[in-house]
Amino acid sequence: MTMAHPIASESPAPADRTEAQKRAALRRHTARQVIVELVLPIAAYYALRAAGVNPWAALIAPALITLPFLAYDARRHRRVDAVALFTLTMIVVGTAVSLVTGDPRTLLVRDSWLFGAVGLWILATLFTRRPMMRSLARTIVTVKIGEAGYREWDARWDNDSRFRHHLRVMTAVWGAGFTLDAVIRITLAYSLPLDAVPLATTLQWLVVLAFLISFHIFYVTRNGLKV
Repeated sequence: MTMAHPIASESPAPADRTEAQKRAALRRHTARQVIVELVLPIAAYYALRAAGVNPWAALIAPALITLPFLAYDARRHRRVDAVALFTLTMIVVGTAVSLVTGDPRTLLVRDSWLFGAVGLWILATLFTRRPMMRSLARTIVTVKIGEAGYREWDARWDNDSRFRHHLRVMTAVWGAGFTLDAVIRITLAYSLPLDAVPLATTLQWLVVLAFLISFHIFYVTRNGLKV
C-alpha cells in the first residue's frame, strides 16, 4: 500500500490553494516586509539614540540591518524582488550622499528624494508596455497562485484592453501617491526636531500606504483583477 507523503498533503501547490491559504500567504509576505523594512529600522534608531549614539550613526546602522534579509530573500526565490531592490537602492544612495555631506538631515531626506524619483518613474511606466503595476504584480500573484498562475494572469495583457486600462489606472494612483509622499517627507525633515523626524515620516508613510492599499484592494475587487 502506498502512503501519501504528509508534507505533500499539508502544502498544496500554489495553483491549488484555497482563498484562505492565498490570503494567509500574502499576509505572511506583507508582514515580513513591514517588520524588516519598517519596524526593525525605526526601533533600532531610537534604541541607539537612547544609548547615546550620535544621530548620523543611529540612522546608518538600522538601514544596514535590512541588507542580510534582502540578500536571503533574493537567494531563496532566485530573483530580486522589485520592492527589495527599491529598499536596497534607498540604503546605498542615501548612505553615500550622507557620507559626502556629513549632515544627518541629508540622510533623513534620502527616502524623500528616492520616493519622489520612484513616483516619477512609476508615472513614466504608464507610457510603456510594462506599467509598474504589471511588473509589481508578479510578486503578489506568484505568492498566491504560483509561477504558472502568474503567467496565465499576465497573458491577459495581450488580449484584454480593460485589463490594460485597469493596470494603468492603479499604476497612476501609486505613482501619484509616492510623489506626494516625497513632498510631505521633505517638509517634515526640515521643519521638525531631528529625533522626531524618523517616527513622523514613518507614521505619515503608513497613512499614505494605508490609503494606497485600500484603494488597490477596492479597485482590484471591483474590476475582477483579484486572484
